Amino acid sequence: MPASVLENLKGIRTDHSTLVSIIMPAYNSAEFITEAILSVQKQTYSNWELLVIDDASKDFTLSKVRTHAKEDPRIKLFENKKNKGTGYSRNKGIKAAKGDFIAFLDADDLWKVNKLEMQLEFMKSNELSVSYSSYERITENGQKRNEIIEALPYLTYEKLLKANYIGNLTGMYDVVQLGKIYAPEVRKRQDWALWLEAIKKGGTAKGLKEPLALYRLRRNSVSGNKLEMLGHNFNIYYRVLGFSFFKSLKYMGIFLKEQLVVKTRQLKPIK
Repeated sequence: MPASVLENLKGIRTDHSTLVSIIMPAYNSAEFITEAILSVQKQTYSNWELLVIDDASKDFTLSKVRTHAKEDPRIKLFENKKNKGTGYSRNKGIKAAKGDFIAFLDADDLWKVNKLEMQLEFMKSNELSVSYSSYERITENGQKRNEIIEALPYLTYEKLLKANYIGNLTGMYDVVQLGKIYAPEVRKRQDWALWLEAIKKGGTAKGLKEPLALYRLRRNSVSGNKLEMLGHNFNIYYRVLGFSFFKSLKYMGIFLKEQLVVKTRQLKPIK
């Protein structure tokens, strides 16, 4: 595993009382999933369960997860016989989750060693039902880009409606307070809709300025294809949230302003 990725992922397990369920959908993720799983196993907070949902992968993803699951009973593997998409897979994990809190980590991203411990302490001390954090960006091969997406200090439903300001790999919600919140089963941007529902139910969310995760920039990703992303965003406004066609167009204009002007201020170099 590249030293550039793992240098901040060394920790000692500690025992705590609150169970955190971590949802990890995976599709053809054999190249990266071991790193993702190890970043969970090295958490300083040890009371977690990792639910990996394989979405009918055609590579060696399943065999790699099975190996980890045999060695660590906290890792639980679920299999889709047919490819169902990320939304379906996340919901399958959420339904099976037993934790008091639910967090998300995709199979190609990574957590820093103190992610869970810091975020749980932050949520409990601030009596939060939803939280998120800043995160760093790495290249596809795991090299650091020395840049950070800085989390906003707080988010309201109205602000999140303008653009997705929660990095899904950093988000966490309190199941005890909110109940289980599921994503719409659309192929893309379903994480944004989930966080909209969470904040709508829980009120204002707060963000940790400390970067607690590493987001891997992949070639041919939806976030990298701006035109495709616009279509998926419109789908959230129009089909998921039920806005009228013209209201959806209005919010697409607001989204473009937020995305091109406001959100760019969050990207900062690591000093």
